Amino acid sequence: MTREEVENGRDYMLIDGEDNAVPDGFNTDYLKAYYGKLFPCADMFKWLSYGNDGKHPGCDHSYSGRREFSFTLDNDIYLRFQSFNTASELENAIKEKCPFKIDIGPVYSVDPSKRHAYSQGGDNIFTPVERELVFDIDISDYDDVRYCCSGADVCLECWPLMTVAIKVIDTSLRDDFGFSHILWVYSGRRGVHCWVCDGKARRLNNEQRAAIADYFRVYKGNENSNKKVSLVGPALHPFLVRSYTKILQNYFEKRLLSSQNLFLNEERFEKILEMIPDESITSELRGRWLSNKRSKEDINVVRWEQLKHLLSSKKGQGLRRCIEEIVFSFTYPRLDMEVSKHMNHLLKAPFCVHPKTGRVCIPIDPKKCDELDPSAVPTLSKLIGDLNAGGFIAEGDNGMEEGKNEWDGTSFVQCVKYFKEYFLDPLHKSCKEEIETSYNAKVKQSRNSISW
Repeated sequence: MTREEVENGRDYMLIDGEDNAVPDGFNTDYLKAYYGKLFPCADMFKWLSYGNDGKHPGCDHSYSGRREFSFTLDNDIYLRFQSFNTASELENAIKEKCPFKIDIGPVYSVDPSKRHAYSQGGDNIFTPVERELVFDIDISDYDDVRYCCSGADVCLECWPLMTVAIKVIDTSLRDDFGFSHILWVYSGRRGVHCWVCDGKARRLNNEQRAAIADYFRVYKGNENSNKKVSLVGPALHPFLVRSYTKILQNYFEKRLLSSQNLFLNEERFEKILEMIPDESITSELRGRWLSNKRSKEDINVVRWEQLKHLLSSKKGQGLRRCIEEIVFSFTYPRLDMEVSKHMNHLLKAPFCVHPKTGRVCIPIDPKKCDELDPSAVPTLSKLIGDLNAGGFIAEGDNGMEEGKNEWDGTSFVQCVKYFKEYFLDPLHKSCKEEIETSYNAKVKQSRNSISW
């Protein structure tokens, strides 16, 4: 099967681009064992069914079968528009095809696997009707403000940029938009994904999604811009004030300033001086720093305090605002806007294994995101080792006690536990209540109409 043969319907494809090179420790045999023993397929299907997997008369029994899944197989073979009516169907397909990557798309108006049958009538009724509000943030988009790594590489010195992104976006989604059911996921290599799963979020149209994405849009520069952030107006928006005072300023001054050595040498501090529009101030600071290159204290902290003091002492809101703009330029989340704006964008499923790093795409607790070390995330080879150590790898005999899961004896257990207890269970309860409320309202309306 060629790549072209399986890409029919490619015009609907907006997929987060990552190559599929296979590293040491990542192979098909390991992946088969992982899908067969550890991948929480039933819980994933329960999540994406949103309560429509039961016997309640208010359930939409066609809902799950209208969701698109995309499998990326070995050699970059894409299988688009896969759909499954039950958890067992999804599980069997994953075990059979052993995809290197699983992407989740929207819920369509009709079963995506049968879209061609509907196109014969001439009416374009194959269209996305529901999809989680999603965000994609990659560390590679911060290459102009980090000096420890570049590209897809990441370390504990620059990972706090992802922590900042999680804290800023998560707080705003909850406090400013009133969303509750939010899932953050480590992408397995270079960033994080966010899934907003409230019913009102899933039903947003493209224009509404774009409006929310634009709400977060502060970083508007490019690699050729000296000033990448422009905070206009006499006062900052309350969302920006909260982000700055509660998150950005602290991370910039306590973590990134020194870990990235932002003022270490002329090349680096010149990048910051270029953000200041007053030549007299930049000349004064440049003169100080070039003549005094040694300090018993952290030179990054010393120079930052000098810059803040000088700008704060000058008249004019624009100059004082430069301090905030510098902090925003170095720390504020940089979203892939197109991912969030369109319902039909595919996004990698949680609990996939990244084929380049071997790391599992694990859920992240936003309240504990400071504790995440991407280099310590469970890997495919580590999990297979855990299974071997527990004696669970043999086919047909998992040796498990009744009521336990195979991941209970692995480094995977806390990841699945968080997903189930802190995300899935509250979400499922909320969805059941929504279905019940909607059904009762329809019944009442029907009775009232009959009584007339």
